[in-house]
Amino acid sequence: MRGRLLRTAAVVGTAKVTANAIDDRHDAKAAAAAEEAARAAPAAPAAPALAPSDDIVTQLTKLGELKGAGVLSEAEFEAAKAKLLG
Repeated sequence: MRGRLLRTAAVVGTAKVTANAIDDRHDAKAAAAAEEAARAAPAAPAAPALAPSDDIVTQLTKLGELKGAGVLSEAEFEAAKAKLLG
């Protein structure tokens, strides 16, 4: 009788340890995925809309500054400039 009790206790204990290990691994994977998502670089912001009250020279200056800062590519700069002048 005592042998059965000890064997049952061992099986239950092993099952509990295994279940805890699986839960811990699942939690670690979820935490790693959340950290990776938080670390992912946000998408590049779209070119900011220019206020309609600005005159063309001011708008072109702002576009040049954005291009110089690397926010706008050459193609984006040319398209925005053509829109302003066109």
